[in-house]
Formats: sequence, C-alpha cells, structure tokens
Amino acid sequence: MKLLKASVFCLLVAFSVNTEMHAQKFSSLDKSPLDAAAYPASSKVTNKTMKVIYSRPQLNDRKLYDLVPLGKVWRLGANESAEITFYKDSHFGDTPVKAGTYSLFAIREEKTWTLILNKDLNAWGAYSYNPDNDIARAKGLVSIDAESIEAFSIAFDEEGTMYLAWGTTRVSLPFKS
Repeated sequence: MKLLKASVFCLLVAFSVNTEMHAQKFSSLDKSPLDAAAYPASSKVTNKTMKVIYSRPQLNDRKLYDLVPLGKVWRLGANESAEITFYKDSHFGDTPVKAGTYSLFAIREEKTWTLILNKDLNAWGAYSYNPDNDIARAKGLVSIDAESIEAFSIAFDEEGTMYLAWGTTRVSLPFKS
C-alpha cells in the first residue's frame, strides 16, 4: 500500500512539474488591435480582389494632426506597416500593379493624402521606409465628416473605393481592376 501511495504521489508531482514547464504566457490585449478590410466587403463573396491588414490606433483624446503630421510618411495604422494584398492584377491610382502583397504608407496633406504602395514587407512603422522601393503613388481625396471615428479604420464600398477614417477625416481612393 505504501508503494502504491508513493507511486501515485510521484505521478502527481511529475504531472504538476510537466504542466508548469509547458505553461504558455500570453501578452495582454494590444492597444492597437490588428484588423483587416477586404474588397468585395461582403463575407458572402469569397473571391476577393484585395485585402488590407492593418493595426487600429485610437485617438485617446489626441488630435489626428499630432499623430499624423503633414508631409511625413506614415505607416497607415500602428505597429507594423499596413499590408495590402492584390489577388489579381489591378491598378493603384493610374499605375498598373501585379498581384501580390505590398506595404501601404501615406503622406498627409491638406486636401489630399498621397497613398504609397511599397515592396518592402514586415516593416515596423515607417522607420525603415525606403522610397526607392515604391511601386506606385496615388492621391486620395480628403473630406471631413461630422461623425468622429475613435479607432483608425479602413473600409471598401461596393464599387471598390477604399476609405480611411480617423477622427473626422476621411480619405478615399478608388481602385479599378
């Protein structure tokens, strides 16, 4: 009986040590969570033309013009630079673009934003942005909306226009296949 109790005790100790050795630590919720926007936007359409993956920073009582200064390259979101995947050949503004994945940057201006398609991937922010690797640039039109959007957002309408929204600023860029 003592041998059985000792064996059970040893097994319990072994299992508890094993569990502790393989415990996984998870980071807390990101303050700028990852999101995706696709065109066509409908979840019923599985044959997508493009998809953008980006992080969603919050205003948190800050002003857009403090977070995205005029005339400076911005990563279009937070954390890693945004990435756009074209599932078939398309156009970025007037420039033909081959199917593939590219990083997406922007330069905020008063009446337009310059949206930039770049071949560098897996970059953190715009710190390593290299304009020599730009594939295309296009002008997005700026408008102001009465509704303020707290978290930076990207969406597509039914015609394939991409919209950026943050605070009361909206930027639109039509796409054509």
